[in-house]
Amino acid sequence: MRIAQEEIFGPIVCVMKFDSEEEAISIANGTVFRLATSIWTRDIARAHRVAHRLDCGITWINDHHRIDPASPWGGFKMSGIGRENGIPAYEEYTQIKSIIVNMSDNPFDWFEDDGQPKRYS
Repeated sequence: MRIAQEEIFGPIVCVMKFDSEEEAISIANGTVFRLATSIWTRDIARAHRVAHRLDCGITWINDHHRIDPASPWGGFKMSGIGRENGIPAYEEYTQIKSIIVNMSDNPFDWFEDDGQPKRYS
């Protein structure tokens, strides 16, 4: 069904029947959009087992759309590029650069061979 294959943003829920855990995982992973999923169950061990097999950016267990600003937000496949929130988002907007300063008055030559062991740090 189209409703189960597109990324719909709105107050809509798509409910589909399944006969086994394997079938539920297959249905959930069978789309090109993989932003988020919700698992509703009293069996928390099962919920974690299924959550680890779902190919999506975020999975809620017995909850939906609760967002922690420290938790990365973003989807897989056709559901966005990169991450918002958390350290991964910070890393997306920064570049690491090293600056090394020699504060000594003595010259330093990496290639000088004076027979003495060199201390480079």
